[in-house]
Amino acid sequence: MAAEAVVSVAEVPGEAGKMKNKLITILGPTASGKTTFAVHLANKLNGEIISADSRQIYRKMDIGTGKDLSEYIIDGVSIPYHLIDIREPGDKYTLFDYQHDFHKVYEDILSRGKTPILCGGTGLYIESVLKGYNLPDVPANPELRESLQNRSLEELSEILKSYRSLHNITDTDTKKRAIRAIEIADFQSKQDLSKLEFPPIESIILGVNIDRNLRREKISRRLKARLEEGMVEEIEDILKSRVSAEDLIYYGLEYKFVTLYVTGEISYEEMYSQLEIAIHQFAKRQMTWFRGMERRGFTINWIDATLPLDKKLETASGVINKNI
Repeated sequence: MAAEAVVSVAEVPGEAGKMKNKLITILGPTASGKTTFAVHLANKLNGEIISADSRQIYRKMDIGTGKDLSEYIIDGVSIPYHLIDIREPGDKYTLFDYQHDFHKVYEDILSRGKTPILCGGTGLYIESVLKGYNLPDVPANPELRESLQNRSLEELSEILKSYRSLHNITDTDTKKRAIRAIEIADFQSKQDLSKLEFPPIESIILGVNIDRNLRREKISRRLKARLEEGMVEEIEDILKSRVSAEDLIYYGLEYKFVTLYVTGEISYEEMYSQLEIAIHQFAKRQMTWFRGMERRGFTINWIDATLPLDKKLETASGVINKNI
């Protein structure tokens, strides 16, 4: 394999030890190839992957979330990964939960002298741990929920905008998500958020940058492949396990549109067309978030997605060596 010829940080005397207390973050939009890149970099740096994907935390949701766990095996060696397959479908997993789970894993990896590599496309997850957001656990507010129940999705979106800017448009993807987002925003507006529970984390950030047209081509090709691999059957099986259609729709994208198809609300053609458009829009929003991170003070070292893997690793090694 060409990548084996690269002189990585771990192969430079003295450099591997310096990486022990430095987080590496790899981000990029869906279909950019960030997971393959992260796994090979982890292999070079004696590292372990911490997932930053808001849906890969769920068991049985494999094809729709694109877990591709075979990618974590290089030459018969499994690269350790964390925060994947840790919850059952139907569970509600919050940003508060993610922060706490991330820090447990992060400290454990450091304690064993390994290099933690945060990898994913959920920008809010990534930014929350790097900045050290103070996020109290938000309890249910039955009275507030009741008062919002008869509002339209458009009205709920306007209410949420009164609390904060809508960086994450998936918060208004369904009424249920919008009501929960308002519940969280309302709770946080009444709290003293000045005291941080977790400190900000210094990280070298590598971004995988993919041309828009190539990204769209890969998304369309990947959607077709996932349907052929059995994505519809996967969602049918989850529904048979007594997870409600409403809960699956809550997760958005594949789980929203395929569930609507399985339950007979839309045709296969409508499902395919609407889902393809939604994934393209989602990838665009991901890039908008990452560009926003740069405006908010983060330095993202962008690497061209079309570079051969060995060149990506070589570029990453140069960035890392310069920043440790």
